[in-house]
Amino acid sequence: MTIKSSKTLVEEALKQVKTLELNKVKELIDKKACTLVDVRDIREILNEGTIANALYIPRGMLEFWVDPNSKYYQEGRFDSEKEIVLFCALGERSALAAKSLQEMGFKKVSHVKGGYRAMAESGIFQLMQLKKK
Repeated sequence: MTIKSSKTLVEEALKQVKTLELNKVKELIDKKACTLVDVRDIREILNEGTIANALYIPRGMLEFWVDPNSKYYQEGRFDSEKEIVLFCALGERSALAAKSLQEMGFKKVSHVKGGYRAMAESGIFQLMQLKKK
């Protein structure tokens, strides 16, 4: 059996989804024109922090939390008027997540080029550290 590699899946997703440069993401945040979504694993967020005011939706639950027909649905996660801007550590999982949301019918979806690492290293985003319990 031959399977598609994760690299191939990411490459295909990157051709289909909008990738935002850091300055554009910052502009959308400042204008309150987006919902910024961190799709990393909770352990990554606890160890590395996140971007201030980012919504946390684990990659493994994304489709279920936003589907009104799912028993895991969480109402009001997104404002349909705002861009949904996803990020992960490096920009690969978020590309796959953005593609998935597009396939579900979401129109205003994009992801951050370089992910959290690029955002944190840029110095233009307000970082937030979560407290470990």
